[in-house]
Amino acid sequence: MTHAENAHAIFQDAIGKEQPPGDWFLIDQERINAFAEVTEDRQFIHIDPVKSAELSPYGVPIAHGFLTLSMLSHLVSTVPVPPERLEGISVGINYGFEKVRFLSPVKVDSRIRAVLTLRSADLKNPNTIQVTNNISVEIEGESKPALIADWVSRAIYS
Repeated sequence: MTHAENAHAIFQDAIGKEQPPGDWFLIDQERINAFAEVTEDRQFIHIDPVKSAELSPYGVPIAHGFLTLSMLSHLVSTVPVPPERLEGISVGINYGFEKVRFLSPVKVDSRIRAVLTLRSADLKNPNTIQVTNNISVEIEGESKPALIADWVSRAIYS
């Protein structure tokens, strides 16, 4: 049995089960400003605390939705997974998204974390598993998540 075939069987047992949450991660003004510069999206609701207090319905700057989305790689990397799933992986690749929804703004100096539930794991060939996870990005102290997404990735095993 290949590493991928062994991991596939382990993945099958986890389908539909929520994993323990990942670590909290601070989204501060410095990170928001850096993202604004890189993406050329300098809308005041992200980078201007004074104008945000005056004109924004949130009263403070908020993170770009795409900043929150771009943090998924890091956030998911902190979610504990059984090491047997990872044994023999040579590379993981982003395959895309089935769905992304931005439900709540991430206010400056909020902490976020990922919670994921495995939706599917399909053996594409003897060395590749296509994995779809439903991911919810929670905001500490908020009842509604920042975003939900169905993220498709591929684990390629040696």
